Amino acid sequence: MSRTSGRLRSLGAVSISLVALGAAFAVMPPASAATSIYSETFASGLGTFTASGSVANSAGAARLAASLVSDPSITSAPISLTGYSNVTVSYTRSASGLDLGESFTVGYSVAGGSFTTLEAARTATGAASFNLPASVNGRDLRLRFSLDASSILETLTVDNVLVQGDGADPNPTDPPGGSLPPVSDVTRPGPYAVTIDQTAGPGNDGWLVYPTNAGQNGVNHPVFVWGPGAGSDPAAYEDMLRQWASHGFVVYSEVSSSSGDYMVDALDWLEDENARSSSPLYQDLDLSEVAFGGHSRGSIGTFDVANEPRLETTIHVAGGSFDGNGPSNLRNPALYIGGDEDFATPNVERDYTNTSVPVWFNILDNTDHIMATRNAQHIITAWLRWQLADEEFRRTENFLRSNCTFCNLGEVAYKNW
Repeated sequence: MSRTSGRLRSLGAVSISLVALGAAFAVMPPASAATSIYSETFASGLGTFTASGSVANSAGAARLAASLVSDPSITSAPISLTGYSNVTVSYTRSASGLDLGESFTVGYSVAGGSFTTLEAARTATGAASFNLPASVNGRDLRLRFSLDASSILETLTVDNVLVQGDGADPNPTDPPGGSLPPVSDVTRPGPYAVTIDQTAGPGNDGWLVYPTNAGQNGVNHPVFVWGPGAGSDPAAYEDMLRQWASHGFVVYSEVSSSSGDYMVDALDWLEDENARSSSPLYQDLDLSEVAFGGHSRGSIGTFDVANEPRLETTIHVAGGSFDGNGPSNLRNPALYIGGDEDFATPNVERDYTNTSVPVWFNILDNTDHIMATRNAQHIITAWLRWQLADEEFRRTENFLRSNCTFCNLGEVAYKNW
């Protein structure tokens, strides 16, 4: 376990209050030919579950211990069921020492609604499996395990949580949906040749990096404004700017400042270019799909203008706010990237704690301040394709599940989805 893993699990923890639950479903056998949508073995902590009360990782399982002060519970992050039907939930559990009138409860919530009981009992050991109703299909699912007892010796142990379903391929060869031509591998350049204009922008000193054949086949291209770190310029990020443009994004970058006003000015300029008949981007931009992001000082400038109403998302690489108040401007989902060898990571961690919008955070292994963007460039590509190009399958495949595509690159936390 890396030195950051314990911090991330505590950062991701939130208090979950117990809700009165409905009637339990009957235990059913698991589907015989289903796709694994989500799994958690608690081998390295609580994974995507957040805890309330006395909860610990014990021998590779989640152990809830009762107390007179508060009832313990664990609740999963949202699990996307987009494209799935015939959904089943299975797990192993063992209740120990519960007296009459005490119980554990397992429940599920759909799309942020109240919890419905799957199982409520005083004594149970071994595996359980349940078929969920069709009303969960295609929606977000949360699971919760809770214990209502009074003694520290009364416990519930949970392990091997598995959600399965029919109807979706977790590794599609032709990714569904999205406004850009599909790709099978975000670590490779996308389908577009790239053109760079190094004298672009409001002051003719920015870089405009865009698909050479912008607008071909009726595609409207999302916009990404990028802020370099202090002491650098767009040239230091050329390979990354090219990567993002090759995937169909129109990218603008200029020397950054801690004020993000230059980003807003750049977006205004891009709007004008979209309307100017002699522009190479004339009527080829999707100005409803815009992201701001940056590295170090570029991230700080992004926080400064993150409440810009035209934004869909913001990206913050190795650039936590100095006072921890940067997240107060966020209005949309945010991507945070840090490095395990980066001096700025404590500030990014503090920002994560203070963030109230949906956020995904990866502290990359073997990564210092300078290398953070380069090591994260493919994460950013996938994030842009999800957030701006509407490739919804990336929600779980790339980000919001315990075995996500990028979860093996460092310590991951996310919340508020």
